[in-house]
Amino acid sequence: MDAHFLGDTAVLTGRTMRHVTRSLDTIITTAITPIVIMLMFVYVFGGAIDTGPVSYVDYMLPGILLITIASGISYTALRLFTDMQSGIFERFQSMPIARSGVLWAHVLTSLAANAVSIAAVVGVALLAGFRSGAGVAAWLAVAGILALFTLALTWIAVIPGLTAKSVDGASAFSYPLVFLPFISSAFVPTDTMPGPVRAFAQHQPVTSIVDTLRALLTQQPVGTGVWTALAWCAGILAAAYVLAGACHRRRTS
Repeated sequence: MDAHFLGDTAVLTGRTMRHVTRSLDTIITTAITPIVIMLMFVYVFGGAIDTGPVSYVDYMLPGILLITIASGISYTALRLFTDMQSGIFERFQSMPIARSGVLWAHVLTSLAANAVSIAAVVGVALLAGFRSGAGVAAWLAVAGILALFTLALTWIAVIPGLTAKSVDGASAFSYPLVFLPFISSAFVPTDTMPGPVRAFAQHQPVTSIVDTLRALLTQQPVGTGVWTALAWCAGILAAAYVLAGACHRRRTS
């Protein structure tokens, strides 16, 4: 990365961040759905689910954080799609700026916006009884995994943002990502699930990520699961980045 790329990306990120700050309802909307799900599970279903010595809000918070991110990245696709449709994207491409800076601006804005939404969800979780004795290193590890997961999903969001034919198409792709945590260890232990469902839940990326976050927050050994979680995040990020780059080149060629 050279100074030209970094400077252009910083300017373009400032532009997209201003759009977000002028429309804070998008961040609020992103946080509301996970918060409602969290409160419903804690106060309606939590008493019927055995999570051992760990309180239910502590058990399910990692999954809620992933749902928050999956909800938030739909707005990245929507903002990018809007730029494509308005013609501003083509105008940027005709200017002497780093072409990839336009995409990175949306990606960095997604990181910032999702961080705010995650903070809001954690704040409500604290009011609902969430407690963690994790140290600074564990919290930094949690933040790092969440940031890597956000990057991976955001680059996935770039693909429909560049290729969708309608507003609904640009945002609807996130629905499967939002529901994926429900078929994982996010809300109930996987050993309570029927055989085929359990097999899927135990071998999909969300379960390893949730288990790692939960272990860090509850001061339990993370074991080798952390490497599985990081491998999933890195693999998804690499694949999405390559596909998004291909879509970008096709749209700008």
